[in-house]
Amino acid sequence: MTDFTLWDIVRNLLLAMRWTVALSLIAFAGGGLVGLALTVLRLSPAAWVRRLVALYIELFQGTPLLMQLFLAYFGVAALGVDISAWTAATIALVLFTSAFLCDIWHGCVRAIPVGQWQAARVLGLDRLRTLRHVVLPQALRIAIAPTVGFSVQVIKGTALASVIGFAELTRTGTMLNNATFQPFTIFAFVALGYFLLCYPLSLYARYLEKRLNVAGSR
Repeated sequence: MTDFTLWDIVRNLLLAMRWTVALSLIAFAGGGLVGLALTVLRLSPAAWVRRLVALYIELFQGTPLLMQLFLAYFGVAALGVDISAWTAATIALVLFTSAFLCDIWHGCVRAIPVGQWQAARVLGLDRLRTLRHVVLPQALRIAIAPTVGFSVQVIKGTALASVIGFAELTRTGTMLNNATFQPFTIFAFVALGYFLLCYPLSLYARYLEKRLNVAGSR
């Protein structure tokens, strides 16, 4: 057993937390861009386009994130492509996040009364301008709270990247445990790290939900 002080354990976990935050931000930003594109495509008048997007969403929502990580890392490597754990984790989490964000945002767009579309058409706006100037600004207000809330799931989902060797918070905690044999102490600190990342976002999501509900009822 290697001698680690309490500060050594905390310091290593704090360093690892940087990668958890970085992976979460990249996954959320990349998933947001892909999810926005998918949301627009899902509103297409072409039925085959909507079906393709729906299939994409069902695929990534209907399969475990763990399996997606395995496919992105071990599956791609089996095809002869050299891929790092960082790249595989990023790809898997971006695709996973985009499917859920598309579903959230599509539901927010559908929540806008159909009369808004009809009024815009009467004013001579085409479909794209109606989306940009009329529907999306209203849908954005509805989407803020659930989007912030989903970011908590993205942060917790990064823990699964440890299974492919990506040294984020959970992976680092496991390695420290293997070296020190102090599971209760180490994993308590790991849990505390996720709590410190997720709890403020949960509070902020609830705050936004209450604030927007109050503003909407005026």
